[in-house]
Amino acid sequence: MTTSEQHRPEIVVGLVATPPDYPAQVVARLAAELADRLAEQVDPDVRWTVRAGWGELAPRRDGGVEALLDDLARRRADARWDVAICLTDLPLHTERVPLVAQTSARRRVAAVSLPALGLRQLRALRAAVPGLVSLLLTDASEERVPSAGRAPAELAGQVAAIHRVVGDDAGELGYVASRLAGRVRLLTGMVRANRPGRALLGLSKLLAGAFATAAFALTTSTIWEMGDALGGLRLTVIMLLGLTALVTWLIVAHDLWEKPGRETPAELARLFNLGTILTLSLAAAVSYLVLFAGTTLAAALLIDTSVLEQNLQRPVDLTDYLNLAWIISSLATVGGTIGSGLEDEDTVRAAAYGYHPEPGGWRDEKDA
Repeated sequence: MTTSEQHRPEIVVGLVATPPDYPAQVVARLAAELADRLAEQVDPDVRWTVRAGWGELAPRRDGGVEALLDDLARRRADARWDVAICLTDLPLHTERVPLVAQTSARRRVAAVSLPALGLRQLRALRAAVPGLVSLLLTDASEERVPSAGRAPAELAGQVAAIHRVVGDDAGELGYVASRLAGRVRLLTGMVRANRPGRALLGLSKLLAGAFATAAFALTTSTIWEMGDALGGLRLTVIMLLGLTALVTWLIVAHDLWEKPGRETPAELARLFNLGTILTLSLAAAVSYLVLFAGTTLAAALLIDTSVLEQNLQRPVDLTDYLNLAWIISSLATVGGTIGSGLEDEDTVRAAAYGYHPEPGGWRDEKDA
């Protein structure tokens, strides 16, 4: 460190993730670049230090942000940070609308709900976090960076998810989303935070069972005739029924349904369950497309056109192979549901929005 850097005032910013799963990964990525962004967007004459970690900050499943900010303020004081920002994948609400962020100048802390940011969460955080840090420091009694202060409306204009600002003049501000678009963004953000790709990779036994069922069905001429006789509407209904049966079985067999309780209000439980259903539905739909593509290719390779024409007693084309793959994929999905019961319990439970396994390899800097 040079002499000039030693004489520059240091401001320590804490980034805390709760729970220690997906938010910890977002914190790790953001912390690597936050100091440079603070120097660029807030104050270049300050030596910015970013501390990232997780732990000792319990996720508040009751949806209340005040208790979360109190926990965060204690963590900030214990660690001797100047300000602290908490990133959580829990959906927060105020005035019956999604809460994107909440700041407390008195406690010099802020909380950001990742799902409320929608799909491009890291991009939104790059705009929001420097603004939150600037607001907290400017509103603090020391006024560490008086020239960097930003109006709440300015921050709202930089983050698309923020519709308006509510609160008082003492710096206790809530940044809320719109009632309709905000809820849509919240749900898509919940699916993003739940990482449906993880659920997709976890359904390997289901796909193996479905492919085995499809391979057997390809050799059955009765299935060929069914595919020819059924129209597009009935094939669509069969497909939707198969996917619905699969998602329902996964939820029931692995106890993924969140029940309201003392720590989980009914509204939060509904959001958790909707996030779980959407995540599993997306994973099941992608699995179905993979199965459909594989079945179509196998049908084209194994069933000669002349054989299919002789069985159906008419000329055939690509549409016939697609219809055949369609009905077989739908039936194989139901058959693969049995294989889904053999999946690893933790792997499938990771698709439940309220389930947060502690990832290996993550350590809180406070405990390092």
